[in-house]
Amino acid sequence: MEGRSLADLFRGRESQVEAFQTQIKAIADEYGLPYSDRTMTYNSRLAQELGRWADTVEGGDALHMKLYQAYFVDNKNIGEAAVLLALVAELGLPLARATEVLTNRLYSPEINAQWQRSWDNGITGVPTFLSHDLMVVGHQTSEVLARFVRHLQTQPLPS
Repeated sequence: MEGRSLADLFRGRESQVEAFQTQIKAIADEYGLPYSDRTMTYNSRLAQELGRWADTVEGGDALHMKLYQAYFVDNKNIGEAAVLLALVAELGLPLARATEVLTNRLYSPEINAQWQRSWDNGITGVPTFLSHDLMVVGHQTSEVLARFVRHLQTQPLPS
């Protein structure tokens, strides 16, 4: 998977890329996360499957930060199995099992079901907070999220 340059993806709207990068950088800074200007976007599907596997392995939770670092800081193609397996190796996770997970797409059905559930609920972006009759999509201010929680507090509990 080669990925796609942001310049190509946003051709004719280059100023949106700069504004997007500035906004994401500010959010990352607010939370103490590293972030560098990305030039490419890559299909994260294999990374999602590997991340789900990592959730089942002792110490696997560290893979999520490694994936973040690879994609948002190091501009690596997390759609390539070799890149993903190098991250697994760096963490000392079971490399043979990770290879099997990616080769045989062992978590693909589970990720497919998660995607389907999202589509069925009208979710088109991340993060999305959904409950009762309210959906909040994308990074939001703490005020917006507080209003969301207050709204939920007025709703009856499901029976």
